[in-house]
Amino acid sequence: MNLNRIFIVAMAGMLCMSCGNTGTDTIIKPLYTTEPVEFDTDDPAIWLNKQDPSQSLVIGTDKDENGGLYVYDLQGKIIKEKVIKGIKRPNNVDIAYGLQLGGKSLDIAILTERMTHKIRIYSLPDMKPIDNGGIEVYVGETNEMYRDLMGIALYTTPTGQIHAIVGRKTGPTDGTYLWQYLLEDDGHGKVKATVVRKFGKYSGKKEIEAIAVDNELGYIYYSDEQFGVRKYHADPAKGNNELALFAKEGYTEDNEGISIYKTSDTTGYILVSDQSANQFKVYSREGGKNANDHPLITSIKTSTNQSDGSDIVSVPLNGDFKHGLFVAMSDNKTFQFYRWEDLAGKKLKINP
Repeated sequence: MNLNRIFIVAMAGMLCMSCGNTGTDTIIKPLYTTEPVEFDTDDPAIWLNKQDPSQSLVIGTDKDENGGLYVYDLQGKIIKEKVIKGIKRPNNVDIAYGLQLGGKSLDIAILTERMTHKIRIYSLPDMKPIDNGGIEVYVGETNEMYRDLMGIALYTTPTGQIHAIVGRKTGPTDGTYLWQYLLEDDGHGKVKATVVRKFGKYSGKKEIEAIAVDNELGYIYYSDEQFGVRKYHADPAKGNNELALFAKEGYTEDNEGISIYKTSDTTGYILVSDQSANQFKVYSREGGKNANDHPLITSIKTSTNQSDGSDIVSVPLNGDFKHGLFVAMSDNKTFQFYRWEDLAGKKLKINP
């Protein structure tokens, strides 16, 4: 066999090895990339319009001392009349459904405003403020950066109460890094927040930003950066014992954004950003040997760069996103919209 023939055979073999393989060299491209923000994208959240899923929205933070909260349609176009500007370094954002406020049931977007030490809350889809100018959190903390807010995630209890789990730039290593707040009507049609729990181990290596909640199974996951992903019960009454520590190995630098794709009420996948490798590692949601054993299934390389924030829904939205939508930030001031079937390849399940 001559050298040209050897080269052709070798190249063909390399191409075949990459076909349909989301765990090695294939780089998945987004279906849409959003219009850019002004400063620096950080974290997205997806609002599901339950009456008309095709009118669902993506909410994303623009991280700056004069930052904002951007609202996109499902093609990544900015809906200018819904954008909120003048937020003092917004970091992470999350969404919940059915907050009882002023005799009404409201969907909400809630974000951390780092420079004011406040959480900000807006009703959806109209993006109206319902927080009296913001709610101070970590009140009483005096150490440097102990009140500089970072991550946030919302937990909805089986009875419909909504809790906010709030992270910060740094904090204690005594198991009280995260504070959990009950969100309620203050009696005047605005939101108040009451501390119901202080919990969460911290390695002290870097920071805790990415937080995700699995409402159906009742778990909180968060990235202790450069150390691993920690798991706790979401219900304060179930105690503060750590249930699992995984995603400790194989990361280039930071383990970051966490998203949960649900194939049923109890099964699915936990996606964790391997930020500096521009890929997402996928773990079993339901566990392996037991419910707190989360084995690595595969890694998915994406077109994102230095992604530290992401969100996912696992229901059909429209003709573009028939099996779910994955949104991840990239460091070029944009968010990228992926079809789940493109990420899933041949290794992961696709919802019908």
